[in-house]
Amino acid sequence: MTYPTPPAESPVCQLLERQAADYRGWWWVAPPHDAWLASGQGVAVSADLAVRQAWQAAGRTALSPLAAGLPAGEASPPGAVLFWPKSHALGEWWLLWLCATLPEGTPLQLVGENQGGIRRVLKVLAALGLGCRKLDSARRCSLFETRLGRVGIDPEAAWTSFEVELDGERLALASHPGVFGHGKLDDGTRLLIETLAGEGKSSVDVLDMGCGDGILAAWLARRGARVTAVDVNAFAVEATRRSLAANGLDGEALPGETLESDVYSALGGRTFEAIVSNPPFHQERAIDYGPAARLIEEAPAHLTPGGQLVIVANAFLPYPDRLERAFGGFEILADDRRFRVYRAVRR
Repeated sequence: MTYPTPPAESPVCQLLERQAADYRGWWWVAPPHDAWLASGQGVAVSADLAVRQAWQAAGRTALSPLAAGLPAGEASPPGAVLFWPKSHALGEWWLLWLCATLPEGTPLQLVGENQGGIRRVLKVLAALGLGCRKLDSARRCSLFETRLGRVGIDPEAAWTSFEVELDGERLALASHPGVFGHGKLDDGTRLLIETLAGEGKSSVDVLDMGCGDGILAAWLARRGARVTAVDVNAFAVEATRRSLAANGLDGEALPGETLESDVYSALGGRTFEAIVSNPPFHQERAIDYGPAARLIEEAPAHLTPGGQLVIVANAFLPYPDRLERAFGGFEILADDRRFRVYRAVRR
């Protein structure tokens, strides 16, 4: 029995839906959540574990860009579509990675919202020596086409490092385009760390939820905590691993783990003395409270009795009600008018 293909939901997919191209077997690179994409016959290539798991649950193939080359037995696709991301630098990385991974001459389409910077790909492609033509535009989106070529730039060059000073000591951090706070310490994270430092001794067994570049994991591990660091983004997980290694906090020095997880999905029934987080509330350009809501609502099940959830968030975000429902109460540890640090304790 066959089922009708659902209509495209997002503007970029609606633009693709009306194309005459046969996308069977193509790679959908950095795809959005869209039922039209998930019903087709292509392959998802995404750093987002939640996207990959959704495709795999539907019996579809999904690949991580940090896996080494094409999986064994996986043929090169007849073409690829790159959904231009919010981060322009990340879009450039995807281009370099595709040029290094797929055969020269492979057709590539690039699609994105005009307000999201898709028109800038013309200059990027020209700088890489790749030709380009515009295929279509609608729904305030544009679609361009080129062919991949050898550009002589290693995607590994996108990895950078920087240092931050906290409590009179310096930490070295790895960074990659698309990772939260790329190349700098976020003001909210700084407030969270300063607040934790003022609270005195760190908990022993800590979960760093949404680890990003690893600043929290490294800071906590240096203070003797056993840190488990998780993130849904493969680049963030790798950045944290590199940051911990750069500070001599990997291996035996960090008995915890660093792994991909869609909120708590990879943790089973494990519990911790504390969960710390600067949770995201954006999915590309759209506001998305889903991950933060799951973080708060499911936190009591992943805390030991007396364990605490400590998060930092923009002051305007609607987290107090969620904390009240999940824990029956909370306190504000810090408030600088831009950010608040909340603590809720499992009774």
